[in-house]
Amino acid sequence: MVRSARRRGLLPALALFLLAPLVGEFLLGNQPITELPGLVLLAPLYGGGALLVRETARRTGRGWPTMVVLAVAYALIEEGPVDQMLWNPHYGGFDMGSAYASTHVPLLGTSVEMLEDVVSMHTIWSICVPIALVEAFARDPRRPWLGRAGLPAAGLLFVAAAVLLGVSQARSEHFVASPRRFAVAGIAIVGLIVVGFVVGRRPAARAQVDADAPSPWTVGAAAFTVTSLYWLRDRLPEGLSVWWPVAAWFVVLGAAVAVCARWSRSRGWSASHRLALAGGALLTYVWVGFTHAEEMGVPAATALTGDVVFGTGAVLLLVAAAARRGRYARIAG
Repeated sequence: MVRSARRRGLLPALALFLLAPLVGEFLLGNQPITELPGLVLLAPLYGGGALLVRETARRTGRGWPTMVVLAVAYALIEEGPVDQMLWNPHYGGFDMGSAYASTHVPLLGTSVEMLEDVVSMHTIWSICVPIALVEAFARDPRRPWLGRAGLPAAGLLFVAAAVLLGVSQARSEHFVASPRRFAVAGIAIVGLIVVGFVVGRRPAARAQVDADAPSPWTVGAAAFTVTSLYWLRDRLPEGLSVWWPVAAWFVVLGAAVAVCARWSRSRGWSASHRLALAGGALLTYVWVGFTHAEEMGVPAATALTGDVVFGTGAVLLLVAAAARRGRYARIAG
């Protein structure tokens, strides 16, 4: 029985380990399908990070508020101390300094718009969407998957991957940020981790909203609309100040957090609604991938092939997850 339980936990853990980089890099179009073997190098960072976020929250009796805040910390770790994209003006051969110059804040050492991009992409798609999708297949999403040895092992794997990638990036990019920038990022990351555990405390009696939760279809459509609008900001009319979409990001973020907090405390809110939130965001990456890959300089035929393969896989996975949740709901009913 013990071995069977461990095996049942290892399967979703492995699925999350592989799904995080598949969504975060390949579905988005950052990595072409021809680079799929590189999944073995990306998984320890992306998948290891997602496992650490999920297992830390679940093993301490916390839920999604903690996972979301820890996902933000992950975003700053990856794009800050690890690959230094937040500070490198020529990261990956792109003129990042010019692209984000309009919202650069010297005190931060980076661009506000870049921070928004980093936090949005990694928090939503690299960490939270994969976790929600894999948890949808579990009868009890709150149960930890890794044992006492598994969680430290995932942590060591993540740290090793972060260190190796960080050293590799510094050598290949010929760039190392100042100690001050590393210190500021470190303080922010530690602060987020502390906040994640504070906001994740479960009160003895959770206040409920005297209203019914909307249907999962409504929740999914709202998630798809909001996340799609985020990616459509680059198509705003020319001449508009770049600070308008930057400010709008904060407004939409605040509204989305407030709405989701209210919905989650409404009558009838369930795992199906959480899957709908993740599914709406996932479908946004499906259409974004069709345009983003070519923007990254991927040949059109390769980009189209990857878009079809990964997009189809994402849709099928979402359908399978919804079917599994529906089956659990019928059994419970």
